[in-house]
Parts: sequence; C-alpha cells; structure tokens
Amino acid sequence: MRRFGAAVAALLMAVVVAAPPARAAEDIADALRRIPGLTVVAEAPAPEGFRFFKLTFTQPADHRQPGAGTFEQRLTLLHRDVRAPMVMYTSGYNVSENPNRSEPTQLVDGNQLSMEYRYFTPSRPEPPDWDRQLTIWQAATDQHRVAVAFKGMYGARWLATGGSKGGMTATYFRRFYPSDVQGTVAYVAPNDVIDRHDVYDRFLSTVGDDPACREALRANQRESLKRRDELGALASAEAAEKGYTFDIVGSQDRAMEIAIIDSYFTFWQYQKQSDCASVPGPSASTAEIFEFYVKVESLNTYADQELARYVPYYYQAAVQLGMPASYERHLADLLRYPGSNVAATYVPDSVRLPRFDHLAMPDVDLWVRTRGSQLLFVDGENDPWSAEPFRLGFGSRDSYRYVVPGGNHGAKIAQLPPSEAAAATATVRRWAGVEAPAARLAPPSLDADPLLETRPRL
Repeated sequence: MRRFGAAVAALLMAVVVAAPPARAAEDIADALRRIPGLTVVAEAPAPEGFRFFKLTFTQPADHRQPGAGTFEQRLTLLHRDVRAPMVMYTSGYNVSENPNRSEPTQLVDGNQLSMEYRYFTPSRPEPPDWDRQLTIWQAATDQHRVAVAFKGMYGARWLATGGSKGGMTATYFRRFYPSDVQGTVAYVAPNDVIDRHDVYDRFLSTVGDDPACREALRANQRESLKRRDELGALASAEAAEKGYTFDIVGSQDRAMEIAIIDSYFTFWQYQKQSDCASVPGPSASTAEIFEFYVKVESLNTYADQELARYVPYYYQAAVQLGMPASYERHLADLLRYPGSNVAATYVPDSVRLPRFDHLAMPDVDLWVRTRGSQLLFVDGENDPWSAEPFRLGFGSRDSYRYVVPGGNHGAKIAQLPPSEAAAATATVRRWAGVEAPAARLAPPSLDADPLLETRPRL
C-alpha cells in the first residue's frame, strides 16, 4: 500500500520539465536560466576550472497536492563540464554556500549539485504543514524533481551522496527513485530500523579499546553533575552574554543536564580515542571542566537559539527517523530530569507531533537488503551512529559497506585501509563512468556541513 500511494502521488505531482540541452557555445548561466522553475540568484567565486552558482528551485509544498502552494528550495551548483558526471549532495540540513567538493565529487572530478533539505530555513513553505509536508518521501521527491530538471543539461552519469543525515537522505532518495542516479555513497548514515529496539547502550559501553578512556568520560560526567551549581553559573553567564533563552527545553538547568548526559556520545562522535588525554580528572578546576565542554559539547547546546535551525531534524526524529536511547543509566542518582533526552524535548510546543510512523524505517531497510543496488556505505568504527548502520542483504546488488578502523563521524573513503580505499574508489568511479584517475583531486573532504560544525543530535 505504501508503494501504491507513492506511485499515485508521483502521477499527481506537478509536471517537471527537464532542462533543454545546452546550445552550442551557450554560456552555462544562460542555460541554467532556461530550466523551468530555476532562478539564478548569484554567481560566486569558484576554484579554477569551475563556476559556482547560488540557485533556488520552485517546489510544491506537498507533492501529493500540487495545488497546495509552493516554496523556493535553495540549491548550489559547482559546474565544471556538462559532459562530466554529476554528484547530488545534501547534508540533510541547510545547504552550504561555499564551493567545496564532496569526496565523491573529487573522486570522479565531476559537477556538484547541492540541495537544502525542506523545512530548513529559508527552504520552508508558508504556512507550514509539518505533518503532511515534512516526510522522507516528500524530501526524496524534491530531489527527484531537481534531478529531472537538470538531466537534460547534464547527460553523463549521476551519483547521490551525503554524510550522516545527508547519507540517510541519499539512501531514502534512492529507495523511492532508484533509477535517478547510478550510485549512492552514504557516509556515517545511521539506520534506526525499530526505534524501541536500541543497541546504542551496548555500543557505548564497549566503544574503543581503552576501558580507562570510557571510565574517564563517565567519571567526568558524574563530577560535572556534582558541580552543577558551579558549572551552571558559568553556563548562565555565557547564556546571558549571548542572549540565550531556554523556552523549548524548559530551563537552562535542564539544558545543561542534557548536554552533560550527551557529552559521552558526542565525544565518540567527533573526537578520537587519543583525545581522552584531554578529559578533566577529579582534581580539575570547574573552569577546566567548562572548557572541556566548550570543545566537546557546549553546556548551552540546547538553548532556543542553537536549537532553532535544527527543529526540522528533531521533528523527523520524533515522527519517522527515530533516535538513540539516552545513555544515562550510570548517572541516574544525580539526574533531576531523567528521560528528557528525547527528540520531542527539542520540538517547540507550537509544532504538533503526530503519531510515530513505525513503518517508514523498516520499509527502507527492507529495500536496501532485498532490492538495493549500487549502494556504498562508509562508517566509523568508534562512531556511535554506526551502532545501527545500514546493512546489506541477500538481494543487495553491487553494493558495499566499509568501516574506518577507529573512525568517528567524519569517516571517509580516504581513511580506509589502502586496499579497501582503492576498491571503494574504483567502485565510485565505475558507477560514474570514469575509468582513469581524476585529474584534479584535492585532499578529500566533505562539503561544509552544519552537522559537522555544530552538532545537533545527528
């Protein structure tokens, strides 16, 4: 029934017209202006050999009801050559306005079309209808319409990629529109198939190969909660200086407690085991402990002003994506707000949360295992989000999963052991139709991504 509904919706959605082929010697900017629904907002500086455009594309607010209004979705295009492969990139959050190349774009020396995820401002319909409009299918259909619109201009092979929520997004896009691209490269993409059945506690209890590191982090959490008043004074001073408020989570004290709980997860997400040397010991001053949190997870991470840009993510976590159970049992005797570290806590009361969709993630997982093809997953061994990864099954074709030894949430193909990195690179190039090594390889790095710069929960 779910597949039938998506098929009917696809027939009902607004007609998408592919870009007409670029005319001989036509300037790329002029060719872009001929794509229906696309607006060239500006051309910005780009590296030599490329041109960089900031764009918007008109999307239906609800693909099932094309007459229910539209919104402008932000895109960027890093253009090299219409004959080169195209890589569709999304962070799953806001779009970066810098002309950086994702690792797959570098590996195939291609063009890159980057998208902002719907409901991340300013790519939000007005008035919003969160329940109907913010779903993984609606976002996948956004990506499908963009691909169709650009394919008349870029006729070579297409890939989809993204990191973390962007990797999830790239996988969901492929599940609903499997023929739109010839390969999907998903980095550190969690796959919370059944939200109530978590393995995150078990993973976090044994992560890494140094028990002393884990114990130091847990001890720091307990010491921090014992110094709640002292740390709270420092956090409150910072909040006052920055004009922070805490209406969404309820109080600065509650926000600080959640941040302390979350710091263990966040440490393994973004730091390396070798960074355990920086964990404050029991004799550390309160100021030293506070500075540790500045590096790992600000005690004001859950201020309204920090949460605002990530509310669409937390909404989706609360209604479709799921979220890891909070790793807090070892702190139970020191908590004032146990059980608060859940997605619903970070969604304003003004946004209604519908009943959780228990079918969405199992549907994608089943497709990956039984029908998925040309999928490449890259995970980090010590990244907590890799505790529940996408796994291949008997029906997965020409698909692969690699794990970076000791890797965290920044895991890349380039960090794999040499033989695996070479195999993964060859696969990506084969999917893109690129035989020889690319001519313009820079040190691989994912496009600037808000998820890697600040840290919501994913």
